[in-house]
Amino acid sequence: MELRKTAVYIEDWHREGGGQIDPPLRYVIAAGVLTNPWLGGGVEQDLSPEIEAIAPQLASVLVPLIEDASGGPSKIEAFGKAAVVGLDGEIEHGAALIHTLRFGNPFRTMADGTSYLSSTTTRGPAGCHVVVPMANKNNRGQRSHFISTEFVIPDAPNANEILVAIATVSGGRPFARIGDRTIDIAEGVG
Repeated sequence: MELRKTAVYIEDWHREGGGQIDPPLRYVIAAGVLTNPWLGGGVEQDLSPEIEAIAPQLASVLVPLIEDASGGPSKIEAFGKAAVVGLDGEIEHGAALIHTLRFGNPFRTMADGTSYLSSTTTRGPAGCHVVVPMANKNNRGQRSHFISTEFVIPDAPNANEILVAIATVSGGRPFARIGDRTIDIAEGVG
């Protein structure tokens, strides 16, 4: 893995819509920017050698960063992941690194989660806007935790790079009041 940089972003929300958030809501993002290992080889059919080598390494760098910044698993209620492939790469290159248990399981285990990780995979230039969707770490139907966070790394991803991010939040949307998906199902909606 040729890792160029890592970044950690923390936002603590104290107010929303005129109301005080108590306790404040903490959003955390840990991101890594690495050289795309698949460039120059054409459309390779088997991405697994690089997946097996790089995804666990990437998790071993990002997961401790987010664990520390979020305050540990008891402070995490929702989580998600994202990848942005630089302009010379394929979207599949980003998907290859984040849609593997070699990457997701270390994050899920650290967070004491059981749900699958919400995600996005896109292609973009350096400085593009990155949105990381999240959902409750143990209850995918809990709408209050359908939430996202966003960030920008001004110099990433370069055309030959992949930006990978994981994110957590300490609670659901402030003052959530649209109900739970399981209630709709019980009432026969959907």
